[in-house]
Amino acid sequence: MRFPRGRVVLHRNVRRGRIGWVRPARVVSDDARGLLLWIARGTPAASEVTEDGRGMRAMPFTEWVTSSYRLKVGIWNGPPLLKFLPAGADHSVWFFRDADGRFANWYVNLEEHGVRWDDGEVAGVDMVDQDLDVVIWPDHSWEWKDEGEFAERLALPEHYWVPDPTAVRAEGERVAKLAEAGEFPFDGTWCDFVPDPDWTVPTLPPGWDRLPVR
Repeated sequence: MRFPRGRVVLHRNVRRGRIGWVRPARVVSDDARGLLLWIARGTPAASEVTEDGRGMRAMPFTEWVTSSYRLKVGIWNGPPLLKFLPAGADHSVWFFRDADGRFANWYVNLEEHGVRWDDGEVAGVDMVDQDLDVVIWPDHSWEWKDEGEFAERLALPEHYWVPDPTAVRAEGERVAKLAEAGEFPFDGTWCDFVPDPDWTVPTLPPGWDRLPVR
């Protein structure tokens, strides 16, 4: 399944059959290397919160797992974001920008590789965010991110969605070595990307909250 350039697809994080967050994005390219997506500033997005409106990071994981949830629609107010989902890989690479829209750093989001779906009117990629991440700076140095959250959640395996933390960390180390060597996609590719001027900010299409495929 390949998505045409310009199509709006949903990048969705799912957790044990529930949707964690949803972000509509424009397809920049989709080929043998993987899927490249563009998220514009002001894009509507949804995320899972407790009934009182708090997100998972706003409380201990022990409290989160005993809560009830709903999906809250908001706005992506951060800088525009380019996301690269390498074919078959257990990570994606996000190209962060500063407030002026200039490339700032790469962010390796460790995740179970996405499963694509297409209902005709709405399509997307569902993945499982594995929480531990890698920040890679323009000089190709790197550091782990969210190690504390990762450890906290691993302490509750009956509720957590990461079955093999060793494999997650190994994937991060593998990608970090690519970055250290300046290999694709950490070789400057797409750092100066400019979106099609005709692309409008997408909406959340009907069906955005359909049941996950994984």
